[in-house]
Amino acid sequence: MNKHKQPHSIGMFDSGVGGLTVMQQIMRTLPHEHIVYFGDTARVPYGEKSPETIIRYSLEIARFLMENNNIKALVVACNTVSSCSLDELQKICKAPVIGVIEPGAEKAVEVTRNGRIAVLGTRRTIASGAYEKEILQRLPKAFVIGVACPLLTPLVEEHFITHNAAKMIVREYLAPLHDQNIDTVLLGCTHYPLLRPLIEAELGPQVTIVDSAQTCAERVAAILKNKRMEASCSAAFPHKYFVSDDPERFRTLGKTFLGMELEPVEMRRLL
Repeated sequence: MNKHKQPHSIGMFDSGVGGLTVMQQIMRTLPHEHIVYFGDTARVPYGEKSPETIIRYSLEIARFLMENNNIKALVVACNTVSSCSLDELQKICKAPVIGVIEPGAEKAVEVTRNGRIAVLGTRRTIASGAYEKEILQRLPKAFVIGVACPLLTPLVEEHFITHNAAKMIVREYLAPLHDQNIDTVLLGCTHYPLLRPLIEAELGPQVTIVDSAQTCAERVAAILKNKRMEASCSAAFPHKYFVSDDPERFRTLGKTFLGMELEPVEMRRLL
């Protein structure tokens, strides 16, 4: 590949920093791919906003990524956006649009032994019923319980991942599951993988955890392979990061989510 030619990229976006857990999984699964990430840090969080507002924000970000970055696939690395915006994004994007909900639901159905599945997510994701719909399409007799966990995201972003406060709040949110004979729990927010050890400790080894970030990465890999769009060698360009506010905070938080230092983060306002 000509080192001066912009590579075909995987475009990704999230309401903020949480989608970096999806990016981390894609980097592990597809190490040769070039990724362009946009975090809408000026307007985070999305989990409490209306569907109409989330769709408007999503379309603005998608247009930016498509117009400037030679995108061959668009990954919606946000459960809240995936729950209400995919149809609208597919209308404007010529490249494949991949969300986190369908792959996560598919995996949960695959691994459950008794058909009793819990979904943890933001209020908007849980209220949308998107995971329940996808699960029931594949397993009509499943029992699905959604648990809104709005405090978990700020706990992660304030680095309270191992704090006693996080343990107490996780225990409180998961308490209703203990008498439901749940055997599978789907992490329906990209922040939650960082709390996975606490969630596993609270639920016990008999419960299988499904990470929507990991399943999304697997779906992206399958689509690129099917369409013969995989990168044949490592891109000469570093991954690109854009945010709508406070690049330095994004860089600091991003190291926790991605497990490595981030390349320069560019400020790009879409308002």
